[in-house]
Amino acid sequence: MKLNNWTKVIIIIICLAFSLVGFLIKLPFCFRHIDKELHSIFYFIAAAFFTVLFANKNIIRHILIFILLYLFSVAIEYAQEYSNILFHKRIHGLYDKEDVHANLIGLICFSILWIIYIVILFLFNKSKTNKNHKKEL
Repeated sequence: MKLNNWTKVIIIIICLAFSLVGFLIKLPFCFRHIDKELHSIFYFIAAAFFTVLFANKNIIRHILIFILLYLFSVAIEYAQEYSNILFHKRIHGLYDKEDVHANLIGLICFSILWIIYIVILFLFNKSKTNKNHKKEL
């Protein structure tokens, strides 16, 4: 199913809104011991979602998605710290460079898998093209 650009924009706005709320509230106690793993998983899934939605097999778009998600992860960490100042109450923790690092790990892991997929797809298509070319001769 092919989505038009407005549908994609609406999906992005909804996802960003949920992400902002999700990252600005304090993590429930039962999940605090796996905070970094949750960060990596979230950014792995976000990279996969946006790559499928926008990049497909386009490396430039994938790199742009990677950069934007990384910048979003840094901005969220600053927003968490700023929210404590804005509301004069500790809603969330302070800027945590380890969270940003975990976000980056999730992005890198997805990118590695995506690149492997693209290379295999390229080699498969090249092999298929060579076989079709030989049949024509």
